[in-house]
Amino acid sequence: MKDKGFQYPRQISKFNVPGVVVVHYSNALTMIMSWNVPPRIAACYLLFFIVLSERIVIKAAKAQNMTVTPVDVGVILDLDGRNGKVGLSCINMALSDFYASHTHYKTRLVLNPRDSRNDVVQAAVAALYLIKNTEVKAIIGPQNSMQANFVIDLGNKSQVPIISFSATSPSITSLRSPYFFRIAQNDSSQVKAISAIIQAFGWREAVPIYMDEYGEGMIPYLIDALQDIDVRAPYRSVISPLATNSEISGELYKLMTMQTRVFIVHMSHNLSSRVFTIAKEIGMMSEGYVWIITNGIANFVGSKERSVLASMQGVLGVKTYVPETKELQRFTVRWKTKFQQDNPTITDVDLNVFGLWAYDAASALAMAVEKVGTTNLGVEKTNASSNLIDLESFEISQDGPKLREAIQDTKFRGLAGEFNLLNGQLQSSTFQIINVNGNGERPVGVWTPEDGLRREFMNSKNTSKYSTSKNNLGPIIWPGDLTSVPKGWEIPTNRKKLRIGVPVKNGFSEFVKVIYDRSTDRTNFTGYSIDIFNAVMESLPYAVSYDFIPFAKPGGGSAGTYDDLVYQVFLQNFDAVVGDITIIANRSNFVDFTLPYTESGVSMVVPLRENRRKNAWVFLKPLSWDLWMTSGCFFVFTGFVVWLLEHRVNEDFRGPCSHQIGTSLGYAFSTMVFAQREILINNCTRFVVIIWVFVVLILTQSYTASLASLLTVQQLQPTITEVKQLIKNGERVGYQRGSFVFGILKEMSFKESQFKQYTSIEECDELLSKGSAKGGIAAAFDEIPYMKLFIGQYCSKYTMAASIYKTDGFGFVFPRGSPLVADVSRAILKVTEGEKMKEIESAWLEKQTNCEVSNAQDSSESLGLSSFWGLFLISGIASLSALIFSVSMFFYKERQHIFKPFGPGDSLLGRIRLILRTFLERDLRSRTFRKKASMSLQDKKDIGSLNGIGAGQDSTST
Repeated sequence: MKDKGFQYPRQISKFNVPGVVVVHYSNALTMIMSWNVPPRIAACYLLFFIVLSERIVIKAAKAQNMTVTPVDVGVILDLDGRNGKVGLSCINMALSDFYASHTHYKTRLVLNPRDSRNDVVQAAVAALYLIKNTEVKAIIGPQNSMQANFVIDLGNKSQVPIISFSATSPSITSLRSPYFFRIAQNDSSQVKAISAIIQAFGWREAVPIYMDEYGEGMIPYLIDALQDIDVRAPYRSVISPLATNSEISGELYKLMTMQTRVFIVHMSHNLSSRVFTIAKEIGMMSEGYVWIITNGIANFVGSKERSVLASMQGVLGVKTYVPETKELQRFTVRWKTKFQQDNPTITDVDLNVFGLWAYDAASALAMAVEKVGTTNLGVEKTNASSNLIDLESFEISQDGPKLREAIQDTKFRGLAGEFNLLNGQLQSSTFQIINVNGNGERPVGVWTPEDGLRREFMNSKNTSKYSTSKNNLGPIIWPGDLTSVPKGWEIPTNRKKLRIGVPVKNGFSEFVKVIYDRSTDRTNFTGYSIDIFNAVMESLPYAVSYDFIPFAKPGGGSAGTYDDLVYQVFLQNFDAVVGDITIIANRSNFVDFTLPYTESGVSMVVPLRENRRKNAWVFLKPLSWDLWMTSGCFFVFTGFVVWLLEHRVNEDFRGPCSHQIGTSLGYAFSTMVFAQREILINNCTRFVVIIWVFVVLILTQSYTASLASLLTVQQLQPTITEVKQLIKNGERVGYQRGSFVFGILKEMSFKESQFKQYTSIEECDELLSKGSAKGGIAAAFDEIPYMKLFIGQYCSKYTMAASIYKTDGFGFVFPRGSPLVADVSRAILKVTEGEKMKEIESAWLEKQTNCEVSNAQDSSESLGLSSFWGLFLISGIASLSALIFSVSMFFYKERQHIFKPFGPGDSLLGRIRLILRTFLERDLRSRTFRKKASMSLQDKKDIGSLNGIGAGQDSTST
C-alpha cells in the first residue's frame, strides 16, 4: 500500500477526476494536523483518506468512461537553493489548482524536475537529458540567464519550448529564438524607472555596481537611459560572484575615493547581501550616500536576514509591481503552509514575484497543452542516439510549433497580473519604488511608462503628462537616517580639498594676481576673479574646501597659455580653474564652464582725436533740418493768421498788397528777437501771439544752449571706426599675450607682420600712443572686461570703437560632467544679483579718473522736431481756434449784407466776390475806425470855429 501510494501523483494524472479531495492531499494533511491528535492516529486518518480517494478516483474514471493523456514537461531549477524550492513548489501548486478547476481537460502535465546545481554545465546536461531521453514537450526553467543561453539553443533545435520565469537578462533576448518564452520582466524595462528617480532628485552622476556576467546585459541599457537625461556614469564597478570579502572591500574603498555618491546596484540576491554588509562596515551607508537597487534585489528584500536589512537602511529600490488581490492573499497563505510542510528546515521565506511568475507559467503551459490536444503528441527521431553528448542527433518535437503558437496566444489574469505575451516576452512594465527601513520595505511610489512617477498606482487612464517630480513620491529616509535629499557627490576622501588652478600673468593684475611671499613661504592670490570665486563658494549651501595652485614653471613665470591651463583640468591635474578664463567653443569640448560672471565679447580700442567745429555753417547744426523747416513754416503761418485777424481793424496791416505781406511776415519773424513795432488791436490776435512768443522763447533758448555747447565743448572722434580700415591700410594692431584673440585676428585676414603683443595696461597705452607709423599700434583688440578697465584709466585718450566678436564672458572651469557646475552657476547668479558683486567691482574695476569725456560721441546732438512737436501743436491749435472764432464773428456781423436773398442776375460767384470784397474792406463799425471818424468830425468843427473867429476879428478891425 505504501508503494502504491507513493506512485499516486503519477497515476492520478492519468484520470479525469472530479473529486477535489484527490488533488488536495496537502490540504487534507494540514486539516488532520490541526486536530492535534497523536501521530499514530493522524497517520491512520491519512491512510484512510488515501484509500478512500483511490476508490473514488477509480469509480469516477469508470463512470465517465474516458482517459487522460500524460504530457511530460521538464523542470530545470536549482533544487538545493531557496529560489529553486520556491519555484518548484509554486509550479506544483499551480498544476494542482489548475486541474482541480478544469477536471474535464484530457491532458495532464507530468513534471520531470532536474537539479541544475546552480551550474551552467549541469543545466545544459539536464536539458539534453530531458529532450533526448524523457522526450519532454516543454521545459520550465532554467533558473538564471547564464544557464538559459545554451538551453535556449537546445530548445530551438529540438522545437521544444523553453519557458523561464527567472531569466531576466536582456542579452538572451538577442538570441531571438521562437521557442523561448520569458514569463518575467526584462531587466532593461526598469532602466527608465531608475533614470526617472535620478532625474527627480537632480543628481548628475551615478556609478553602476553590477555582478560580472549577471549585469552585462542590462548595463548598456542603463547607461543609455542615464545619457538621455544628461547623467554621466564616470565609472563602472564590476564584482565577481566569486569575489572574496577583501576583494569587495577593495572595490568599495575605490568608490569612496571618487566624487560620485550615487550607486546603482544590479547583482544577484546573495551577492548583494555581502556587498551591503561590507559597505555598512566601511562607512558607505552613512550620510551623503545614495543607493538604488534593481528589482533583482528589491524583489527579495522581504527574504533577507535582519542583519542584512540593518545594513541596507535608507536604500531605494525598484521592485516589480504586483497588484494586491484576494486570490493572491489566499494563495500566499496556502503556499506558506505547504512550503513549511515540505521544507521544515527552511524558515523566514516569503513568497516573491518569481514564485508568482512560476505559478502563472505552469498554468499557461497547461492551457496551451490542452489547446494543442492529444493528437500528434510525439517526436520525430532523426539519427536518434542515446548518447547524451551526441549533439548532432535530436528528437524534434512534432507538436512543438503548435505548442509554441498556443503559448504565445495564451491570455489570462494570473496571480502576478495580466498574462500577455508579445514576441515571447511578458508585457509587464510597472514598478514600485520602495525604501528600506526598519525590518522591511516601505512603498513610496510607483512608476509606469505612461505616467512616470506617481504616489499610487492608477488603474484608470491618467490624462496628466509624464512626471519625474520628487513631489510625487512619499517621504524617504536616506542612509544615515536623514530626511534631506543627498546632493549625490562629495569631495573624495583621498583628496579633501579641490585643487584650483590659477593663471600666472604680469599684466591686468586687477583680475588675477599671484604673489609669492618669501617671508611666509606662501603664495597669495588676489584679484577680481579670485574674489568672485570666493564669494560664490561661500554662498553654496554646503562647504567646499579648496586650495589655489599657480599654473607656473618651477623657476617662475606662466607654465603655458590659457588653453594649456584649461587642458590641465581635462588631464585631471586640476579639479577646477579660476581666473579670467573666457568661455569659448573649442575649450568646451574638453571641460565644462559655469555661467559667466562678466560681460562678453571682443572689442577694438583706438585713440581719440580732437575735432573742434570750424565750419562756417555751424550755426545751423543746433537744429535738425526738419525742425528748421517746421519753424519757418510756423513763422509764415503765424504771420498769415495775424494778418487775417488784424487787417479789417488795424490800419498798420492795411495798404497795398506788398505792404500787407511785408508787414505780416516782418511782424512774425520779429518775434524771434521780440522787436515787434506794430500794435495789435484784436484780442484773438493777442492770444495767438502770446502762445507763439512762448514757443519762440523755448526755441531760441534751446538753440542758444546747443550752439554754445557746439562751439565751446571739446569734441573727440575715434581715429578708426572700422576693422577693414586697419586691414586695408596695413596698420599694426595689438593683442594681449597668450589670448585667444590672436586666432580671431588671423581669421580676419590680418597679416603676421601687423601683430604686436602687450602684457599690461601700461604697455598697451605706450603702443597706442606711438601709433602704427612709429612702431606702435593703431588699435588694440581684447575682451570687453579688459578694455573697460583700460578705458577707465585712459578715457580721455582712447575709446571702444567696435565689437568684433561675440563670446560668453569669463567663467570658472570644471571637469566634464562635474556636479559642481550646476550649483556654482546658481551661486554665480545669486552673487551677481546682490550687493557683494557691486563691492567687488568697486574694489577692483572702478578706478578714480579725472576724465571729462569718456566716449567718442558728440556731447551735443542736433535738436530735432521730436523734442518740440508738442509746442507747435499748441500754437497751431491756438491759431486755428482764433481764426475760426474771428471768421464766425465776421459772418455773423455781415449776415444782412452778404446773406441777402438772391436777386435777378445774382450768381454764386458774384456772392463769393461780395464776401471777399467785404472781408478785405475796413470794418467801419470797429472801435478803431469809429474813434477815428469821431475825431475827424471834431477836427472839422474846430476848424469851422476857428474860421468864424477869424472873420469877426477882421470886421472889427475894419
